[in-house]
Amino acid sequence: MDDINEIKSKLSLPSNIAIITHRNPDGDAIGSSLALKLFLELFGHRCTVILPSEYPAVFKYLPSLDSVSVFDLNQDEVRSSLSHADIIFCLDFNGLDRIDPLALNITESIAYKAMIDHHLDPEPFADWYMSDTASSSTCELIYRFIEALGHAPHMINKDIATCLFTGILTDTGSFKYGTNPEVYRIASELKKLGVDDYMINDAIFNSWTHRQMTILGHALRNRLEVIPELHSGIIFLTKSDYHKYQIARGDTEGLVNYILMIKGMHVAAFIREMPHGEIRLSLRSKGEISVQELARKHFNGGGHKNASGGSSTSSLEETITKLKEVLPEFISVLND
Repeated sequence: MDDINEIKSKLSLPSNIAIITHRNPDGDAIGSSLALKLFLELFGHRCTVILPSEYPAVFKYLPSLDSVSVFDLNQDEVRSSLSHADIIFCLDFNGLDRIDPLALNITESIAYKAMIDHHLDPEPFADWYMSDTASSSTCELIYRFIEALGHAPHMINKDIATCLFTGILTDTGSFKYGTNPEVYRIASELKKLGVDDYMINDAIFNSWTHRQMTILGHALRNRLEVIPELHSGIIFLTKSDYHKYQIARGDTEGLVNYILMIKGMHVAAFIREMPHGEIRLSLRSKGEISVQELARKHFNGGGHKNASGGSSTSSLEETITKLKEVLPEFISVLND
């Protein structure tokens, strides 16, 4: 973390602040952004949360979610907020490609830019950084940021705590991976502050629609390939699957994790052919296998060691074939 006094000085007087996170925002992206907004507003700052694209409906319980500006729905409003910002916080992304097409607005802005993120290899476009790849989530970092400013836990109310707990819960898969001693300490503090963890769990994990269950059934029955010799599994969805099942944003969230429930699986891949033709990959792994390196090296992506994403300009079939060809290089650590 850069000198906390620098950002503390920038926040000493009420300012216009834009808080932006990545496209296809998840619980950590939305939770960290709203938590920071609600915290900064306690000190008189005027804050706008910007999402490049729409958010999953499952997070509608989050406080102040109705105040966010979605670029895909209102481009002029978002660009106006960025142009009038004195400070821009960039949360839960480490490269400007994650906020395309708003990257140019960020680079051309004369606003002071602060990045708070937990992904590998942050790009050098910000003025101030809080970057920690050992952190479970950006929400964990936001708590530690508030703490470093000298305002935690006494300036964290229930609404802020709810947002922070959401990001921690989703990015750790309900405390199954990416954890550390700090995140349990912070979760304990958030619980003391009144977080209804049962409500959050229920809202996120027990709100599937019949369509989502149908998609899951189809994916596991007809689109799952297990490769025992590679300790890997692949689920794929075709463009025709998207049309047939009317798959919408958020409907396939968590699908990749089902592969790792199979005994002996160490790598899971979810590959989908989007309706517009783009091939996207979600990758998960266990232990020392780095899907971050795999995604960066072969699929124009990145993320975390055990949870990454990427894309491909090849066909769905060619992408699956390529993944199978390169997997042995990355699972070799199992035999070391």
